[in-house]
Amino acid sequence: MPFEFQFNILNTIFKGLIIGILASAPMGPVGILCVQRTLNKGRWYGFVTGLGATASDLFYALITGLGMSFVMDLINNARNQFFLQITGSIMLLVFGVVSFRSNPTRNMHRSGTTKGTYIHNGVTAFLVTLSNPLIILLFMACFAQLAFIIPGHPLEMCIGYLSIIAGALLWWFGLTWLIDKIKNIFEDYGIILINKVIGTIVIIFSIIVLLGTVFNLFTIHY
Repeated sequence: MPFEFQFNILNTIFKGLIIGILASAPMGPVGILCVQRTLNKGRWYGFVTGLGATASDLFYALITGLGMSFVMDLINNARNQFFLQITGSIMLLVFGVVSFRSNPTRNMHRSGTTKGTYIHNGVTAFLVTLSNPLIILLFMACFAQLAFIIPGHPLEMCIGYLSIIAGALLWWFGLTWLIDKIKNIFEDYGIILINKVIGTIVIIFSIIVLLGTVFNLFTIHY
């Protein structure tokens, strides 16, 4: 197996993991639902909630990737790619700021203590996430900045989408593990704190990639 092919595969896996985590991390309705179910019903009910959200995220990721693949010919030149990456970085920055400033616990619906089945918990989380098509904007920003779409390379793209799933599940597994460990001291402020930490990380990440994109263009021209 050629080294270049191996490198491309590893690069795609890394990008997919990052995108999966970024898409799952914000404390939106399904994130709060996951935390509440972990607290009220147990860790695995929370994880199944994350699994349902991951299925919905994959659906929107595929739609985003399909749409972007149609316009890749327009952005293959360096100039258009630069503007696309700048736009993606700014979108990520705005997303991080909004996440940091928001209070996800405001007017939130409290999860009951009736456990229900794992299937019920997963399906309801899928529907909650599916009702928020704005996730497409986040996927567009991530795909653009990380140059995730590779037209004409179906194997790499399949591995990339599987990596998005893996990244999302890694996030939900880690979140439910953490909440389960500290559930005795967990309150609404904990959700707000997690959201601010996530927003800060996204802001820092977006600024780094924005500066990297600008610096790279400056290096090329000078």
